[in-house]
Amino acid sequence: MELRDIEYFAVVAQHGNVRRASEALGLSPPALSESLRRLEDAMQAKLVERTPKGVALTPVGAALLAQVHRLRVVLQDIHREAEDLTHGRAGHLRIGVGATTVEDLPQLCAGLLQQAPGLTVQVVVADNDVMVPALCNGELDMIFNVIPGAPPPGCVQEHLFDDEFVVCASAEHPLAKRRRVAMADLVHEQWTLSAPAVLNVQHLCQKFQAGGLPPPRVAVEARPLRLRLQICASTHLLSFTARWTLKLVEPHLRLRELPVDDLRWRRQLGVIYRNASYLPPAARRLIALLRQMPARPSRGNGKPLANH
Repeated sequence: MELRDIEYFAVVAQHGNVRRASEALGLSPPALSESLRRLEDAMQAKLVERTPKGVALTPVGAALLAQVHRLRVVLQDIHREAEDLTHGRAGHLRIGVGATTVEDLPQLCAGLLQQAPGLTVQVVVADNDVMVPALCNGELDMIFNVIPGAPPPGCVQEHLFDDEFVVCASAEHPLAKRRRVAMADLVHEQWTLSAPAVLNVQHLCQKFQAGGLPPPRVAVEARPLRLRLQICASTHLLSFTARWTLKLVEPHLRLRELPVDDLRWRRQLGVIYRNASYLPPAARRLIALLRQMPARPSRGNGKPLANH
C-alpha cells in the first residue's frame, strides 16, 4: 500500500464523491480513480461502491478509514522523533495544563528551557474534557492536570502528587466568619463554577445529591479560573478550587476557605500521555522536574487560610 493512496482514499471518504475529492486534491478524476484501484488491489477488497450521489464505503472501506487517523498520528510521531534526534536536545513540546496546574508552569518552563535552550513550548490551558481528545488526536504530547481513576483509552498516566479542593468565598461573606459550615448552609447560596463536564463540578454536584440536597445554584459559569476567583472575591458567590491555588492568590484576592468538611475533595495530579507513541525528550525532562516539585500544602493546623 502507498501512504499517498491511503490519504487520497480518506479524502474520497470525506467528500463521498470522486469528483469533489479530486477538486480538493488538485487531481483529475481518472488519476484519483486509479489511486483507489491501486489501494483496492493492495487490500484485495472493494473499498467504495458507486451510488447515484457518488460513492459509499464498503465495510472494508469503513474499517480502513477508522485506522487512517491512527496512521497519521504514528507518521507524525516518526517525523517528530527524527527531528528531535537530528537537533539533539532541541524540539517542540505541546503540553496541556489545567486551570490550577498552570500556576506551576512558569517555574517548570524556566527549568526546562535552562536544560534545553533551543526548545519551543506550546501551552494549552483547558480541562480534561477538552485536552484528552486533543491528546488522543496527536495535537498534544502530554497533559499535566488531575488524573481520572483510570487512564483514558490508549493512554497511560503517572500519579505525581495530591491536591485538595475546598469551598471558598469572599472574606466579607457571612459564612467566612464561621468556624464550621454544613452543606445544608449552602443550599441558598449561589456559585461561580466551571463547565458541568469538569470533574470538580461533577464531584460537587454528586456530593449535594448524595446529601439529599438540590444541586449548587450556578450564577456564573466560566472555565477561566482567575476570572471565577475574581468574581468570588468581589461578590457573595461561592466557588470550588484547589487549596494550593488559594494560597497562591492570597496576596492579591480577599478570599477565604470555608470549613465545609463534607465537600473537601482530595484529587490526584499527574501526567497523561499516549501509550506506545513517541514521547519527546522534553516531555520526559518535564516529568522529571515535576517529580522534584515540593508537595502541595495541607490543611495543617485545621484552620482555614488566613484572611488578608
